[in-house]
Amino acid sequence: MQARTGSTRLPGKVLLPLAGRSVLGWVLRAAQAADGVDEVVVATSTLPGDDAVAEAAGSAGVRVVRGSESDVVSRFRLAAEVMEADAVVRLTADCPLLDPGLIGLVAAAWRTDQRYEYVATTLVRTLPRGLDVELVTTAALRRLDAEAIGHDRVHVTSALYAPGSVAPRLGLVVQPDASDLRVTVDTGEDLDAVRALVAELGDRAPAWRQVVDLLRNRPDIAARNAGVRQKALEDG
Repeated sequence: MQARTGSTRLPGKVLLPLAGRSVLGWVLRAAQAADGVDEVVVATSTLPGDDAVAEAAGSAGVRVVRGSESDVVSRFRLAAEVMEADAVVRLTADCPLLDPGLIGLVAAAWRTDQRYEYVATTLVRTLPRGLDVELVTTAALRRLDAEAIGHDRVHVTSALYAPGSVAPRLGLVVQPDASDLRVTVDTGEDLDAVRALVAELGDRAPAWRQVVDLLRNRPDIAARNAGVRQKALEDG
């Protein structure tokens, strides 16, 4: 799980309160509840500003690996090698409504056929932004660390699904398509929408269907961050 406090649009977002715990705390709970995950690790930076992230993870009983703030590929490779992992499930700490079932499904798909270097819910987007789950093998991370340049070093996996990539990939999709919805926390509007969702869902890690059903039935909540646009890969 990558986490840092240096967000440009909503600084310190991963440590902001959300129904009695931090945004990061919600993500940690979902990861710890997922089947097929051997250990949860927070990969944060070595900057003093991220000491609070490391402390929060440690208080939750989660191991912490620290590396470069901007070179996220190298941070993930470091985490994978420290843990002696064959593969890493990549989560981001600004997605508090992650579904443990989806995390487990991605892990199970790779365990079934380990020839895939990349297994994800994002190759064809059908889930709301903020429910993304990706798995990348440690061998692929080492190759990316040696070869990736530019924004691919920030977005970790982007070179694996870029046009022209020949990496063996597997994509998971759901129906009906809900890719128009947004439950990540990048801005104040996002946080407002997620807090409204949590007020309805309660203090638990919800299934993705519950999140989608609530947003479809409560367009007033979905409208709170409908105007937020995801930054392009090139923007970091």
